[in-house]
Amino acid sequence: MSKRLIYLIPFVLVPGLVGVATGTEGLKGEYYHATISAHEWQDLVLTRIDSNVNFDWGADSPEPGVVNSDNFTVRWTGMIETPSSETYTFHTEANEGVRLWINSELVIDTWTWNKTWQVTQPPIELGNGNITLTAGQQYEIILEYYERGDTAMCKLFWSTPTLTQETVPSRYLSVERPHARNPEPADDDILRVALVTLLWTPGDYAASHDVYLGESFDDVDAGAADTFRGNQISTSLSIGFSGVPYPGGLVPGKTYYWRIDELNDLHANSPWKGPVWSFSVAPKTAYNADPADGGESVNPAVELGWESGFGAMLHYVYFGENFDEVNNAAGGLPQGTTTYALGPIQLAKTYYWRVDEFDGFATHKGEIWSFTTEGTATSPNPAKGTVAVSPTPILSWTPANLAASHELYFGADADAVRNADKTSPEYKGTKALGEESYDAGRLELETTYYWRIDEVNSVHPDSPWAGNIWGFTTGVFLVVDDFESYNDIDPPDPASNRIFDKWIDGFGTATNGALVGNDMPPYAETTIVHGGTQSMIYRYDNANRTSEATLTLVYPRDWTEEGVTKLSLWFRGASANAVDRMFVALGNAVVYHDDPAATQITGWKEWVIDLTQFAGVDLANVNNITIGIGTRNSPAVGGTGTIYFDDIRLVR
Repeated sequence: MSKRLIYLIPFVLVPGLVGVATGTEGLKGEYYHATISAHEWQDLVLTRIDSNVNFDWGADSPEPGVVNSDNFTVRWTGMIETPSSETYTFHTEANEGVRLWINSELVIDTWTWNKTWQVTQPPIELGNGNITLTAGQQYEIILEYYERGDTAMCKLFWSTPTLTQETVPSRYLSVERPHARNPEPADDDILRVALVTLLWTPGDYAASHDVYLGESFDDVDAGAADTFRGNQISTSLSIGFSGVPYPGGLVPGKTYYWRIDELNDLHANSPWKGPVWSFSVAPKTAYNADPADGGESVNPAVELGWESGFGAMLHYVYFGENFDEVNNAAGGLPQGTTTYALGPIQLAKTYYWRVDEFDGFATHKGEIWSFTTEGTATSPNPAKGTVAVSPTPILSWTPANLAASHELYFGADADAVRNADKTSPEYKGTKALGEESYDAGRLELETTYYWRIDEVNSVHPDSPWAGNIWGFTTGVFLVVDDFESYNDIDPPDPASNRIFDKWIDGFGTATNGALVGNDMPPYAETTIVHGGTQSMIYRYDNANRTSEATLTLVYPRDWTEEGVTKLSLWFRGASANAVDRMFVALGNAVVYHDDPAATQITGWKEWVIDLTQFAGVDLANVNNITIGIGTRNSPAVGGTGTIYFDDIRLVR
């Protein structure tokens, strides 16, 4: 039993956790006396709300007279949300160990005695882990900490490519957890049973639960009538047998979606709509092929593997170099394991395989999988299957180890590209080693194109090695600048294409505060990007001046081509930027962003401008485009900031 149980609510004037007002910032902290080796959570002695986790207690107690100064543990719980949608790196500093879960995912785990200490005194253990989070969505957070002896410290930070490391602010933490959570089966689980009991942890204020269950994400998310399974007090629902949903059993190979809304008629914010979770029942056929279907650069020493089908007892494996032969094969030998060892196979060759599953009653024919062994070109850009690609793309790839040169094939017919040789119109020529790129020219919009790179080495008897067929689909836009073509090559090299040599800024002038690009390579921004791998970093200093950067256009200059009517560009500011206006100019025609503090807009935002707003401009012959900060021709006492721009396009 607890010697002493005290509830402290710093900064919140309520007597206990029950009934805390919705929106209370911070996390609930539960402090325990512990015997670390035997029972970390032995004796709960204090519960309070901590605004954030940024504690350096030293040799003192977290609460003198209540919590021990040594041998204690803390569990902080609540909800966390983020200011922007991106990958967050969480960091911990602790003396001694921590475990951090976000959305049921273990992000950091330094809960161990086998430690690598930072070189400092006293020792501090550092932890970090990444997780991708969506702005505006709440996620459950659990942070556990233990302290054994000497000094005590526990701190929680976050950072992103656009956010300097900082203590997780209290405004993004919430004590309340009003939504259902901890689904069982876990979200995206694959089951091997025809019946299951759904379980969940109720929200903090739930008096009852509305349950939605169906086979369509959209229907469950919308609460379609046939997905509503009733309101209930219990936090479980059995399905898959007589008298309950899906009385005939769950179907192998099918995905099911479910949602729990929490209700409490006495609470003004009720109901609390829950997230849509899903689970699947394993199919009767084999699945989860290893190597993955369509895999490239596979080691020739590979061993085949797969997940067995629902109820499968025996497996029949078929393997070969011809799709039709593998598809039509029969009479294979049965085996009980889900792996298959291959004999020697060749480099740069595509192989096909199939696994049929026998469940004691019937044999279920598997799909045809394929993979290509090492020896072919890899890393296509655009990546295989990419959509909304620029209609003026520069194709690139990574050469195979044995390649001395490359033969390139390109066209709009997949079979023609696959079967092409050097006499075919799809053949676009030979590229030397070190020249792994190809300018595809101006392509049609909304069209799928295919390409192939054959690797050549005249001194090798197996050369040439036919490449994989890659495909991409062009978008419904013209590219003004996607910033992908800029490089870090300095003049006088004729291949030099530096971003600040094309976007002319205020470098060396006193009247223009714009500076584009980085002083040292990489000159274009490669971390904070909207699309592709590069964007434009734009620094402004509007102390009694405005900032402008101008690009002289080569293509497209006809801004009526393909029926385009709007200019679209993506930008990303920062709350620390000085407040100022943002504008785009075509010659003397200037259009300002509607938000006079656009420089402080965080996260990537699209700005769409109707081309008719550029009064007096001949849209069939546009010479240049300018991006500016401030009021053009009206310098004022302004400040500094950094903005990123990407994907400047013309759209219909």
